[in-house]
Amino acid sequence: MTDKEREALCRLLQARFDKHRRRHPDIAWTDVQARLDTADAARLRALAAMEESGGEPDVVARDAGTGEFVFCDCAAETPKGRRSVCYDRAGLESRKEHRPEDSAVDMASAMGIEMLTEEEYRALQQLGEFDTKTSSWVKTPPAIRKLGGALFCDRRYDTVFTYHNGAQSYYAVRGFRGLLKI
Repeated sequence: MTDKEREALCRLLQARFDKHRRRHPDIAWTDVQARLDTADAARLRALAAMEESGGEPDVVARDAGTGEFVFCDCAAETPKGRRSVCYDRAGLESRKEHRPEDSAVDMASAMGIEMLTEEEYRALQQLGEFDTKTSSWVKTPPAIRKLGGALFCDRRYDTVFTYHNGAQSYYAVRGFRGLLKI
């Protein structure tokens, strides 16, 4: 990432941070900027990948133990650049035909971010209304995944729902949200 790209990303993040103060009322941008200024290149690339794929990352918390800021995808709907994917590689490879190009787990890993857990997804929903027309895969417990299933969440009727589906399924409006600590 060039200095110019880094500066542009920071300006974009600051504008979003300022616009959505309710997501981080007790956090000052100067503290976030200081972390970004010292962040390693891999984390900045991951943050840029979140932005480029339509995630609209924003600060949603600060890790009390490490002091790291938690950036999460805050786009109103699941990021456009991460939709139409199976849950993981095993789900993708189990499809006999009409395979999507990728899986949520593989994309998150390649981007250098973590998929949200169900708990993290529900916490995000406390900051706004997300996925009212789309849905997002969430990290699935190994016991469920071992049986072939995977979990996804969305918000309908002013309520956050968790559902299950086969890990090999994919839909045009299902993707995944991620987070990154810096």
